[in-house]
Amino acid sequence: MVPKLDGYDKSLEILEDRNSYSKTDHDATFMRMKEDAMNNGQTKPGYNLQISTSKQFVTHFDLYHNPTDTLTLIPFLEGYMKSFPNHLKETTADSGYGSEENYTFLENHDITAFVKYNYFHKEQHKPLKNNAFAVQNLHYNAQDDYYVCPMGQHMTHIGSKTEQSDSGFTSYIDIYQARNCSGCPLRASCHKSKGNRTISVNHNLNRLKKKAFDLLTSEEGQRRRSRRPIEPEAVFGQIKTCMGYKRFRHFGKKKCHMDFAILAIAFNLLKLSRLKATNVLDLLRKGVFVFILCVSYRILISVKQKAKILKKVVE
Repeated sequence: MVPKLDGYDKSLEILEDRNSYSKTDHDATFMRMKEDAMNNGQTKPGYNLQISTSKQFVTHFDLYHNPTDTLTLIPFLEGYMKSFPNHLKETTADSGYGSEENYTFLENHDITAFVKYNYFHKEQHKPLKNNAFAVQNLHYNAQDDYYVCPMGQHMTHIGSKTEQSDSGFTSYIDIYQARNCSGCPLRASCHKSKGNRTISVNHNLNRLKKKAFDLLTSEEGQRRRSRRPIEPEAVFGQIKTCMGYKRFRHFGKKKCHMDFAILAIAFNLLKLSRLKATNVLDLLRKGVFVFILCVSYRILISVKQKAKILKKVVE
């Protein structure tokens, strides 16, 4: 019995703050992969690889145990700022990184965040935008701190609570409740609870989402949103499809980190060489074009001169 308990203690020591680990690679965590050959959601040991790119050059990367991207943004940006101090002024990311914790970190570090959040696209579509019963569409009186339901009844503040994320970040939630929902003709469409309708609101998150929405819908935000799919996604596509690098070739986080570091260096050098070759070809093409123009001009001049000489001879 004692050896078995020692085995459990050893497993807990290996796990640390994770929920699983691989027997062949203690640093790897079981997570669902995008490439699922069996189509059954089977988990496999792996790492969550995060990269940042600029003009399709890999500028930074790191490996994480978290299967989702939300908790990787802050440590990733901290690693980037450690490598490039006073360089990070703005960043662009998809909705997987949009959370109150991440927005707060970006705001505290004066980083302009072109980062989408959940429901960014959905809340702009008619089904949700025109839904008068949705919490985000209820009128809020900030001065007296109450919401107004579709029937015009005030929903007053009745309390607050706190929620803590897996990383330890604390969110403050305010709770509002309608005074009397009995006999309301809109109740069936409004809510399904037995008592009066109660809503929970995170005012700080709403403020941060409004700030992100204004940035994302600006002219610069639209340009960055159109660029994002052809930056890191294109790099991942080239690495996985063109270079055939679909899985790590070593065991252990340090070795996998080294493995991808060499690949990233090779990828950047390859892209740089192609870029320089393209520039040389462009110069050559321009040179050939100018040469053709010069030759054509000389031919035209010579034809005109011959025409004048021929005309004098005829006269």
